[in-house]
Amino acid sequence: MDRRNKDTIHVNELLLTLAILEGTLARVQPVLISLAISHDIAMAASSDDLNYSINYASVCATLAEFLPRIHHVSLEALVDCLFDALFRNFAEVEEASVTVTQTKGPLQPATASLQATRRRDLTFMVPDQFILKGLKCSAIIGVEPYERTRKQPLFFDITLRRQRKSGSQDHFAFLGLSTLLCQRFDHSEFLTLEALTSAVAQHVLDYTGNPDDEVSVKTSKPMALPLAESAQVQITRRREDFHGASTCVPSDRPSRLAALIKSITERTDSPRPLLPMHTVAVALGSNLGDRFANIEYALRLLEVPKAFLEVIDEDAEVKVVDTSFMYETAPMYVSDQPRFANCACIVKTNLAPKALLRLLKAIETTVGRVPSIRNGPRAVDLDIITYDDDVIDTRPEGSRASLDNLSGELVVPHPRMYEREFVLRPLNDMMSDFVHPVYRKTIRMLLHDVLSAQQNDDFPMLKVVPFPKYPFVDTGTNYGVPSVPPTAKYWTVASTNSVGEPRPHKTHIMATLNATPDSFSDGSVHNAIPAAVAYATASVVSGADIIDIGGYSTRPGAAVVSTEEETNRVVPIVEAIRSHNDDDVRNALISVDTFRWEVAEAAIQAGGNCINDVYAFTGPKYPVAQSSAEHLLKMRAVARRLCVPVVLMHSRGDAGSNKNYNDYPGGLIRGVKAELGEKVEAIVKGKGGVRRWFTIIDPGIGFSKPADEQFMLLRNASSITAEDPGNPLAGYPQLIGSSKKSLLGAVLERSDPEGTYKGRKTLPQERGWATAATVACAVQQGASVVRVHDVLEMRDVVAVASAIWSRW
Repeated sequence: MDRRNKDTIHVNELLLTLAILEGTLARVQPVLISLAISHDIAMAASSDDLNYSINYASVCATLAEFLPRIHHVSLEALVDCLFDALFRNFAEVEEASVTVTQTKGPLQPATASLQATRRRDLTFMVPDQFILKGLKCSAIIGVEPYERTRKQPLFFDITLRRQRKSGSQDHFAFLGLSTLLCQRFDHSEFLTLEALTSAVAQHVLDYTGNPDDEVSVKTSKPMALPLAESAQVQITRRREDFHGASTCVPSDRPSRLAALIKSITERTDSPRPLLPMHTVAVALGSNLGDRFANIEYALRLLEVPKAFLEVIDEDAEVKVVDTSFMYETAPMYVSDQPRFANCACIVKTNLAPKALLRLLKAIETTVGRVPSIRNGPRAVDLDIITYDDDVIDTRPEGSRASLDNLSGELVVPHPRMYEREFVLRPLNDMMSDFVHPVYRKTIRMLLHDVLSAQQNDDFPMLKVVPFPKYPFVDTGTNYGVPSVPPTAKYWTVASTNSVGEPRPHKTHIMATLNATPDSFSDGSVHNAIPAAVAYATASVVSGADIIDIGGYSTRPGAAVVSTEEETNRVVPIVEAIRSHNDDDVRNALISVDTFRWEVAEAAIQAGGNCINDVYAFTGPKYPVAQSSAEHLLKMRAVARRLCVPVVLMHSRGDAGSNKNYNDYPGGLIRGVKAELGEKVEAIVKGKGGVRRWFTIIDPGIGFSKPADEQFMLLRNASSITAEDPGNPLAGYPQLIGSSKKSLLGAVLERSDPEGTYKGRKTLPQERGWATAATVACAVQQGASVVRVHDVLEMRDVVAVASAIWSRW
């Protein structure tokens, strides 16, 4: 039996006085050295003879004689010398681990250590560990009122794991890191150890700059518990865990795309008003009439304050800069009424709180709300939830004990927000780390408190995507805002329940109708109107939820098509479906598969309901450039004005190119999240953004990705939209489109390991069964939509897979 990796001989904390370089001077200081030497002790044990073992006294004497002779420029250099002495003087040592610790170095009272493992050939067994222990800072930390008034001592133990290269002369700057952390966190304010610890980890990884580093941080709070030595939080993180994160350590550097968009909008926007701008969270709800259209109309009116307020500054401005997802919610207080549509938005405004309140009440009246019972039905309800981080109560000082006297008054933060999931969940979509100025808890913490108190999903909130009805009779408005189309249908899509588990939801079927002569699967099959309408009819009968019509093939090498030609291919088919004599076909949802805003606009106005863009609004150029930002702004404006859902796919220009994701430590999945997330944030956030509830994401199977890694993407698709801190795609509904693609053909060509199956070449039309496997995987991963060619067969797959995985 090989015991080399089982038996070890240890020397613990050998104290030597060594000279280690600090700055330009070598400083003599005590250093502790611990060794763990791998050695099979069976012979020594059976014979009781030291000659068959390693004499640890001789090891210590050798190190004590050799190491003090040298001025060591760093702990790394000391470790290299130590291994050299060990392997050169003790031939029986094949592998060892050492830990060297500066006990009275420049970081005192913190200690700096380096832990390393080497074989005799000096190969690096495992990453070296750079350990900073006992670093002390003082900060405001905690949620209790008394904790917000004075700083408390905190202690950090930090371990950085890094794979050193043989012969590397790099030295880890313990002093620089400790100085940075003390400067950043010695006067910081956090509510939780979790947030503080995460921020420290991100700072360490930002400081080191190595994409492969891994850091563990343990934070101790000695004053947390009166009967315990301390409370602690320990985490381990890599750089990809913070890619795109905006919650812990906000970056001052905008993304490339955001910077390009800003350069364009700054040239075209009117001068900013002189009055100071405020950030306000507004909750919206409706349960009468066309709920989704009511909310959209209210949002549009919100941005024209001068149309409602008679006495108002000429520079008054209100701009919606972010929106939540849309939820359908069971009524909470008065149960005998229709279900609500609930959402929230963030606005930037220079209106004072009372003026903003008057504006919201005027909008409620305009949209159609009339006074009724408290918490009863309403066409639309708008509430100010937060106004900056101000605490406001306009009631007389002696009348603030009750919540029954709020009519005409303003209390901010909203006095009932802490008990309402239908307020907190939408807020959590946009501002999860906002700290409630009274309760001193983040929105995420308040939502957790509400969900923890729920029993049996008392008031379920279902995430929904509404689709507008086109064409429609535009009656116009009196306020200079674009008319809002009525709602045709709405989908319930993937969401989580009160304990964070996926709710059952339908996986919708998107039927693929290519009105092209050169699509990879069905070119020239459906490009004539009768054939296209026949396919749409058969798809609807077979259970399709939406028909996706495309007039421009994006397969590699496809012919370039003019905007006019693409429009002429798509629009007549949309019009033909809308004039069909069968109600189900005539009223079927239609998506237009295009990256051109002109085609999208024409097709929607002809009767489309959704835009499906393989380039996520930035056009085919890769990497993104000025033209990409210009393209995005045009597509975004069309989608916003027409009030349509959008499917935003990850791609990198030509579908067969740009497949290298080595720049991302997490590989393909991290690259998709980062690159598509950048585009989604530019589309959803900021002035003129598309509503978050209209946004569906597509990871782009078959587009600019290595074939084998795409199966990893499929089996981990749920991680793309996982509700993790820092994930820019968290919570978005997901579409998977793998139907008949070449990656399936590549698998079918392979023989199996035993040679029973020799493999075969397949045409796209022959990959139906292969597609079925990927559709089943998409259902298991919680996809809200699958895009397929063979609707009847794939509807069966979805039905059975949903039953297996309890998705519906």
